[in-house]
Amino acid sequence: AVVSTQSTGIGLDVHDVGGYVNAPPRIQEPGIKYLRTTRTLEEGMVITVEPGVYFGDALLDGAYTNPDQAKFMNKELIEPYRGTGGVRIEDVVAVTEDGSELLSHDLPRTVEEIEAFMAR
Repeated sequence: AVVSTQSTGIGLDVHDVGGYVNAPPRIQEPGIKYLRTTRTLEEGMVITVEPGVYFGDALLDGAYTNPDQAKFMNKELIEPYRGTGGVRIEDVVAVTEDGSELLSHDLPRTVEEIEAFMAR
């Protein structure tokens, strides 16, 4: 399983990466090399925050055979989710002068809220 902490800009493209102008080089380590935002965030930018978990075969198989990772994994609990893809609930955040503002605070979050929304 891989936890997603990536974020993308909200822009012209579905996943507007916001460019890599003056950004540090992308890290090439497995599991984190696809993080999309490496630049310094500035006031006025709007990004997504995407916590989630994914059950990709290649990552699971690699983790199960790596003793440093396998010791943290409960195969019996993880395996039923193999092939499901995963789940992610995104937030949209505006960068402000003194921090951030959550723009997606009114969206459903719990299983019950999401199911009720989908049943409309």
